[in-house]
Amino acid sequence: MPQLLIRGIKPEDVCEISKPLVEELAEICECETDNFMLECLHTTSIFDGKVVETFPFIEVVWFERGQAVRDQFAEAVTKHVRALDIPEVEVAFRVFREDSYYINGVCCL
Repeated sequence: MPQLLIRGIKPEDVCEISKPLVEELAEICECETDNFMLECLHTTSIFDGKVVETFPFIEVVWFERGQAVRDQFAEAVTKHVRALDIPEVEVAFRVFREDSYYINGVCCL
């Protein structure tokens, strides 16, 4: 169920890396590729009264898998994004709790 909320990277660039990225992330997380969703968010960034380019930022929303998996996941995301000639990207994780996550009205706990 990991979702990658992507800002500051063109959707066509995300499409280019999506298949190998998701395959590597599935291996790291020991799950199927259909568990992943990549979402390109349109963001308008403003600085000093002007519209500016949005900094590449990827927020990963998931159930916690531990520090070692988180490190590998962030490294893989960074590697694939930097292969697009993007020199710097930030990755942050937001964790869902199973007792607060529902699928079709049923708690995942």
